[in-house]
Formats: sequence, C-alpha cells, structure tokens
Amino acid sequence: MERKLEEIASEALQMSIESRAALAKRLLDSLDDLNPDEYEQLWVEEAARRYQQLKAGTATSTPSEQVFARLDARSRG
Repeated sequence: MERKLEEIASEALQMSIESRAALAKRLLDSLDDLNPDEYEQLWVEEAARRYQQLKAGTATSTPSEQVFARLDARSRG
C-alpha cells in the first residue's frame, strides 16, 4: 500500500464506526463506474490482502457471531 493511502487508512480507522461506514459507502459508491469484472477483481485482491494480514499476524478477525450480536444489540438501542 502506498504511503499516503496507509496514512489515510490509519486515520480512517480512528473514526467512529458510523463515520467509517459512511466513508466506506462513499468509496464504494465511487466504484459504480467499474464493470462487474473489475469490481470482482478488486474484491479478490482485497480478500487476498486481508488473508495475508491474518497470516502475518498484523490483523485479527472477529467471529461472525460476535459481529452479528453487536449489530443486534445496537439496533435494539
């Protein structure tokens, strides 16, 4: 990842989850001009990057049960 992109990502990760979700939506919306093959290739590359981070121990994962439980708790207010 280029240095500037790493800095932006680092700053974004300090944002609240709501702000990160809004930013993610804006970024994803900006990809609407891609054809389906380009879009799929970007997701394949992202999945590979995340997998490498998990293998290297530079990232952690959260079981889906925990993620959905948190979302459920938030939706209940």
